[in-house]
Amino acid sequence: MDTMRERFAPVVSRLLDEDPRVAVVLAEIGTDGFREAARRHPGRVINVGIREQLLVGAAAGLALTGLRPVVHTFAGFLVERPFEQVKLDLGHQGTGAVLVSAAASFDWPAGGYTHMAPGDVALLDTLDGWTVQVPGHPDEAETLLRHAVAAGDDKVYVRLSVQSNRHGRMIDGEHLVTLREGRSGVVVAVGPMLDAVLAATEGLDVTVLYATTVRPFDAAGLRRATATARTDVVLVEPYLAGISTGAVAEALSDMPHRVLGLGVGRRELRRYGTIEDHVAAHGLDATSLRRRIGEFTGCA
Repeated sequence: MDTMRERFAPVVSRLLDEDPRVAVVLAEIGTDGFREAARRHPGRVINVGIREQLLVGAAAGLALTGLRPVVHTFAGFLVERPFEQVKLDLGHQGTGAVLVSAAASFDWPAGGYTHMAPGDVALLDTLDGWTVQVPGHPDEAETLLRHAVAAGDDKVYVRLSVQSNRHGRMIDGEHLVTLREGRSGVVVAVGPMLDAVLAATEGLDVTVLYATTVRPFDAAGLRRATATARTDVVLVEPYLAGISTGAVAEALSDMPHRVLGLGVGRRELRRYGTIEDHVAAHGLDATSLRRRIGEFTGCA
């Protein structure tokens, strides 16, 4: 199976052929995947070099001319390093773009902390009007990329990861998908966390919801799930733990509830190891999740 990032360049190259509004802006990272597309559309595939602030600024300029820019590099260089440009050039100016990241929270441990971005979604949460999508499979990534490009002039962040579920799901880019129903609580698995959550909750009397779009959060879908289950909600997210607990609290503000946010911890892990090492260290493997979910919901 290809990875989400391997799917990215072919899909967006086809979108360049199909839609004259689409432009791609790169900062050296990922240029090989767009060589043929750049020959076909030399004015709409732009490499600004290793200048991430310019990467976002150029995208905003293209958007002001009526184009739909797709902007790509590692998450740390796309959201964290040029955050002022994301805030001002896109947000303050009211321009839209599709930011597509790679490397997620710790997809390339050998790259060190400079190439890890567990705080990307938290940063975007400080800004208004962003759609944040977290696919869990290459097929879902393709669906969400197409939705994002077609989304008028909206600001969309698509978070790609090497981590992937075994199977893609039917998603619409808006709603939570119910995969299991139970009465002792609700577990929301985000993107590539789904397989581990399904393994962790096997045999537990809980509802499992799957989210690939976390902003805006599907409050109505969560409320429907809690109509038949106790309002103990566990969020399992592949970025900083607890980022969506506020969205859950707002969705359930008129009813008693408890919420547990599981995800990447804030402590820096300096022995970089492998992806699997990081998953285990943050308690996101199936065994750790089962214990934590079971204890919280009383299903242990």
